[in-house]
Amino acid sequence: MDDRDPKTALIVGAGQGIGLEFVRQFLSENRVDRVYATYRTPSSELVAIPDPRLHCLQMDITQESQIASAIQKIQTETTTLHAIINCVGVLHDGAMQPEKSLRHLNTDQLLHYFQVNSIGAVMLAKHVQPFLKHRNRAIFATISAKVGSIGDNQLGGWYGYRASKTALNMFMRTVAIEYGRTCPSTIVVTLHPGTTDTQLSRPFQRNVAPEKLFSVDRTVTQLLQVIDHLQNSDSGEFFSWDGSRLPW
Repeated sequence: MDDRDPKTALIVGAGQGIGLEFVRQFLSENRVDRVYATYRTPSSELVAIPDPRLHCLQMDITQESQIASAIQKIQTETTTLHAIINCVGVLHDGAMQPEKSLRHLNTDQLLHYFQVNSIGAVMLAKHVQPFLKHRNRAIFATISAKVGSIGDNQLGGWYGYRASKTALNMFMRTVAIEYGRTCPSTIVVTLHPGTTDTQLSRPFQRNVAPEKLFSVDRTVTQLLQVIDHLQNSDSGEFFSWDGSRLPW
């Protein structure tokens, strides 16, 4: 395999927000020859993108059987991936809100945070590993959050979201170590996107300064700049949208 071979990306959680914008920018900038994009529920915006390089797959990252099925479909068309961007995450939905204090904790909600924000990512890393054993530079990036930093936690609260993102960071750090042996050309990182104007952040934007609230276009542009400058020695690290390293 060499640099002339077709390059392929997998964007997980591409139905909306940051994931959808990654798909758009990968295609518009001709970064790869083929983009696989997964979604949990059908997205009219994603499936309406008129580009033959785009291949959409339904997948719930909390179900390993669905991860395996999606990967098997990809495997019928290619044996290599060069960019994997996992954008799946949950902070709130119709039935749950981030906990403000201990009295708000319940086991089912905590488990849901970990299933979506932590466990899914490491199961994805398990199933894509065979696609990353080539010699070309590859990226495995997962969207994390600065609130998952233990060293930076000054305000408390948001127990499940914080802890699940902390667990995500540890999972990816550990994946990076194993990939260093099995997929040495792959750089594994977690990325803090900053506060982005998406459904995830909208209930919490009131106290965000306008200059610190990013459009999805700006967020993805900034994250791609970080990704483009990564070196092999950066594998296993946690980066902010501006390229600075975040404390664990």
